[in-house]
Amino acid sequence: MLASAEPDHDCPLCPRLHDFIAGWREREPGWFNGPVPAFLPKGSAPGREDSVRLLIVGLAPGLRGANRTGRPFTGDYAGDLLYSTLIAHGFARGRFEARPDDSLELVDTAIVNAVRCVPPENKPTGPEIATCRAFLVPTMARFPNLRAILTLGAIAHQSTVRALGLRVAAFPFKHGGSYDTGKVQLFSSYHCSRYNTNTGVLTTEMFVKVFSDIRAALGPA
Repeated sequence: MLASAEPDHDCPLCPRLHDFIAGWREREPGWFNGPVPAFLPKGSAPGREDSVRLLIVGLAPGLRGANRTGRPFTGDYAGDLLYSTLIAHGFARGRFEARPDDSLELVDTAIVNAVRCVPPENKPTGPEIATCRAFLVPTMARFPNLRAILTLGAIAHQSTVRALGLRVAAFPFKHGGSYDTGKVQLFSSYHCSRYNTNTGVLTTEMFVKVFSDIRAALGPA
């Protein structure tokens, strides 16, 4: 496990991802183009993340989303659905305007990706997922009052289960799943990508129900 929960901006641990981002730095020098850090409640500082009770784990930054803006789920459709749902359930406040300097603030919630760097075609490899888990483990450890984790999609779910030191076979991914891991309550949902919503794999109602379940488990905001 790496001591730090955040990789360097020029992290070299996954050569394919490093080279892919390097190419985009040349093409779009104004973009963030680096491992996207965790999105934390306003005012959080290292060692002072006591308020976080819910951690949301996504797959990886989108090329023109978080890779461009530097904030998870910011700049593409997935963020529109995620943040509107978070606001509706008291896990965020302010106004989401798809840019990192908008007024959006998280409430008792943090958001991170299982893979911090944008992968080609949005498909990280197994070794890349495993390598980046070295950042996911200390990310979870920085929240002493963490009570629930929501995983978005099978890859994020499986990496989170492994980061918790548990067997994937004992906690299989399923939409609307809820498991008491003995450490935290683990919830799972299909990823809120445009592809999933356009194809009907995930409806707004299905996504809202997951957050309603989480809110019921954690109690009032």
